[in-house]
Amino acid sequence: MWTLGRFDDAISRIDAANAADPSREAFEGEIWPKELLYSRRMTGWLERLAPEASEPLRLAARAQHVERWQISRQDYAEGRKGYLLWRTALYRYHAERAREILAGLGYDPATIDRVGALLQKKRLRSDAEVQTLEDAACLVFLENYFAAFAKKHDEEKIVDIVRKTWVKMSANGHRAALDLVGSLPADARRLVEAALADGAE
Repeated sequence: MWTLGRFDDAISRIDAANAADPSREAFEGEIWPKELLYSRRMTGWLERLAPEASEPLRLAARAQHVERWQISRQDYAEGRKGYLLWRTALYRYHAERAREILAGLGYDPATIDRVGALLQKKRLRSDAEVQTLEDAACLVFLENYFAAFAKKHDEEKIVDIVRKTWVKMSANGHRAALDLVGSLPADARRLVEAALADGAE
């Protein structure tokens, strides 16, 4: 059963955890803890993609990067293998932190397990809620982080990343992404358009 007060408490506790992020990001004249701002952006995109989203999906969106800074990319080897190991460790960590927060509020094991499965992106292609969460994450990245990220890497790498990201998204996510492309800075928009023109479906 969805208990609004408990849900609000869970969101507040996730936000409190993310508010401890030592990294900061400026947005609309304010300085935010980086992962707190990210979690708000995830909620915003989820509300646009799935306004009737379930409670576990809403909780997972807010906890998508909970305390992400605790596991550093620098602790893993360079290259794709190291990246995948780091990402897997993050998925597990986020799921465990969400479990601790939700258990402390009396959530039932089934709900906690569902949030954990969503955060670990299990059955991406066959689970509509996992797909929606992935779409939201991709759209948050495209809208808020892609342009700056693209400046730090060579064009071939960025085009490849866009192609791989596109494959992970649903048709609904694609439509939302295409709506965003026109608002990107010119250089970033050109890279996305190049990736899509070269065969992304």
